[in-house]
Order: sequence, then structure tokens, then C-alpha cells
Amino acid sequence: MHEVANPVTTVETAFEIVEYVAEHDGAGVSEIATDLDRAKSTIHRHLGTLVQRGYLVEDGGYSLGLRFLDLGLDARDGRPLYHEAHAKVDELAERTGEKVWCMTAENGRSIHLHGASGTQSVRTNSREGDVGYLHQHAAGKAILAHRSPEHVGDIVERYGLPTRTDDTITDGDELFDHLERIRERGYAFNREESVPGLYAVGAPITDDRGVAIGALSISGPANRLAGETLTEEFPELLLGAVNEIEINLSHG
Repeated sequence: MHEVANPVTTVETAFEIVEYVAEHDGAGVSEIATDLDRAKSTIHRHLGTLVQRGYLVEDGGYSLGLRFLDLGLDARDGRPLYHEAHAKVDELAERTGEKVWCMTAENGRSIHLHGASGTQSVRTNSREGDVGYLHQHAAGKAILAHRSPEHVGDIVERYGLPTRTDDTITDGDELFDHLERIRERGYAFNREESVPGLYAVGAPITDDRGVAIGALSISGPANRLAGETLTEEFPELLLGAVNEIEINLSHG
């Protein structure tokens, strides 16, 4: 997992424009050209092509087109994990009343694949399609714990261990010790490591080789996810759910 040595400049520029427009919730030609340090004429040509292809729309400025929604749904629908997990996610949310996520990993980053809210779940900024850092989440740590140390080391080398709260793991040795305990236990905890006041527990979904292809998590406010709810009740529910998903995947 390494950076491309010689990326195609025109393609790289096009994606820089798309990502800039997404991050700024729309933008104009001059703004994009200035911030990306590109010639205005170059940016204008790329914008024209992206609009023509349906990836951007022009309305006084430029914003993302719904062509991305089409592609995103195609990408998700092409994952067997999504098809086997989404019903279990919905079922767990209804049973626990909390927020439940199915997470996977791609290029060393976490992807929120499908989520469901229970009747008392709290709002966070997470949404389907979010790209984040695996070490910041219970589900992400569950995935890392069931990947090879070399693979985890590559991820840490590439992205570092960015912090989100005072409780996020930011030391490599601490992370590897943490992952060893997760493997022994079978599930991971997140105690305010991604959002202050939020606790979570996550369990890995593994393939026939024992390698994690995703994970499920249940999250909620620390005052509710306390004691045996966090350490026994919810882990038991998760382990039962992931076991069913793994069986279905292996025979799908």
C-alpha cells in the first residue's frame, strides 16, 4: 500500500478539483484555481469535462453531481458484505435502540458501509460512505486486529495515527498492544476515542482465513453503554450477528 510514484497529472488534477468542490460544498473557478495553484484556464477545461460527464453541476458555481450517488450505490451493492450485513445492522439497531454500523476497509481507511439508528440513538457526524481512520473506531480496531502486523504497519506508516479526541490512540506500540488484547477478547472497545462522550463496541467479520473483511459496531452515550451493557451484553449480540454473517458469506 504505497503512493503511486508517477500519477497521471490530468487525472490527479481532475480528482483534486472534485475533492476540493466536495470539501467546500461548492466553489467557483477562481477560488479553485487559486487554492490548487493551477492556471485558471486549466481548471476551466477540467470543470467543463466534469460537468459534461455529470460529475459536477454548474449553477453560479460548481457542486457535485448525482452521478456520484449512482456510482456509490453501485460500489456498495457490489460488496457481498453489504448484502449479508445490512439486515443484521437494522435488526441490532431495533433490538438495542442504539446506533449500529457495518464498517469495512479500503486502501487502509475505514468506510462506513451501512448504518441504522435505534429509537434512542444519538446523532454524530458519521454517515454512510464516510472515509476515516481505522484506529479511531471500535469497528476499525476490530478490523486491524485481524489483519497481519505487516499490513497494520503499512497503514500506520502511510497515514500515521491522527487524533480526534484526547483518548485516541496515537502511539504505534500502544496500538499493537491494544490490537493483541482485541484478538484475545474477540471484540474491541472505543471509549471516547472518536467522539467525546461516546462509547462503542465492535466485532470483526472475518473470511475463511480469519482475515477481517469488515466489522459491526454498536455505539451510544457513555452513561448508557456502561458496565455489563458494554462489556458483556452488546459484545454477545455482536458476536452472534457476525457469526451468522460469516456463515452466509462463506456459503454465498
